[in-house]
Amino acid sequence: MTIDMDSLTELQDWFAAQCDGAWEHQHGITIESCDNPGWWVKIDLAGTSIANRFFDPMTENVDADGHPLGSRWMNCHVVGGVWHGAGDETKLPTLLQIFLTWATGDP
Repeated sequence: MTIDMDSLTELQDWFAAQCDGAWEHQHGITIESCDNPGWWVKIDLAGTSIANRFFDPMTENVDADGHPLGSRWMNCHVVGGVWHGAGDETKLPTLLQIFLTWATGDP
């Protein structure tokens, strides 16, 4: 899976649709590196139309606590109104696409 400009545009569009003059001051999207090594994407769902939508956790090669079991891993879930997607250094495109598919799909 690769991320292209269409996916980035889709993420930008989703973010822009949430911005109402107030939401963006307390909520948003964070993409950071982590030391596993890998990526951690956090998207605050508070105040969005998907804040209460069910997200079925998606994991790959992680233990029950979400810790990587090998060099290729992924863990996506919602906790406390925040969508979390974490994965190894190759998974950033996958993480973004998982979120976008869920966020823009039918409930």
